Amino acid sequence: MKAIEYHNYGSPEVLQIVEREIPTPKDNEILVKIFATTVTATETTFRQGKPYFSRLFTGLRKPKIKTLGEELAGEIIETGKAVTLFKKGDRIFGTAGPTFGANAEYITLPEDAVIVPLPSNLNYEESASTCDGFLTALPFLRDTGKIKKGEKVLIYGASGSVGSSAIQVAKYYGAEVTGVCSTTNLELVSSLGADHVIDYKNEDFTKNGQQYDIIFDAVGKIKYSKAKKALTKEGRFLEAGIGFNVLGHVLITALFGKKKALIATTGLRPPAERTKDLHLLKSLLEEGRIKPVIDKTYTFSNIAEAHRYVDLGHKKGNVVIRMV
Repeated sequence: MKAIEYHNYGSPEVLQIVEREIPTPKDNEILVKIFATTVTATETTFRQGKPYFSRLFTGLRKPKIKTLGEELAGEIIETGKAVTLFKKGDRIFGTAGPTFGANAEYITLPEDAVIVPLPSNLNYEESASTCDGFLTALPFLRDTGKIKKGEKVLIYGASGSVGSSAIQVAKYYGAEVTGVCSTTNLELVSSLGADHVIDYKNEDFTKNGQQYDIIFDAVGKIKYSKAKKALTKEGRFLEAGIGFNVLGHVLITALFGKKKALIATTGLRPPAERTKDLHLLKSLLEEGRIKPVIDKTYTFSNIAEAHRYVDLGHKKGNVVIRMV
């Protein structure tokens, strides 16, 4: 089988297509033939080894994980003898989790991995593109932000993978949503259900007199010291990135004041919790209440080009890799 490996941190050129043996599933595992995966902004930072402090976990000089890829959609072609949740021929989608490995033609996963049956109304590429953004936005807004019906929610970076999911999640919970994005993405953000859109190049949301119950920085670009001006008295500031700047504010606001700065490690939640959320996503996709947002699709052999595009920082929604 073919897989993408990288053995050094760096530009997309470090990615190599290699040949491997197709893995054999253990008793509690399934073997999945992958038909679609994605390239996320998180994966491109892993490839670069940035931020540098992250190398304490990913490998100081060389990456510990050789194959990236978290989101996937495919077909189960073999099951271990102890597997009861799935059978050969099942079409599934989900996430490989923090160990990655989905940038390959095949992958083995434990049967209790974060995977569920493919939505009946979507293809492999559409399904694969929905997981990461939704599984980040949902727990941030529902669990960390304690979103309530009728609240005013601002999504900064509303056209990206997490942001485009966050708009739809916030609308699902009955919030009044404002999306902040660039000029070229205003129409997209409106089409996802945002009640109001702000072009950050022409308007500073912290200076327009509006206040929000939740401000969700989906791209880690806003300073809390600036954003808090636009929060209500008990407003919550959520940041998808975990930088040293926001960590200080998280600690301070936990002790003082009613406004809060909050972060969450959504990707490290127990698989059972994430799988439950993925079942919800499947239902919402089939009901048409959530829709996938795909910017570009690349072939497997052009995955380095996909990384180059994501590196630019301007993708709309998701970048998909088609395996066949």
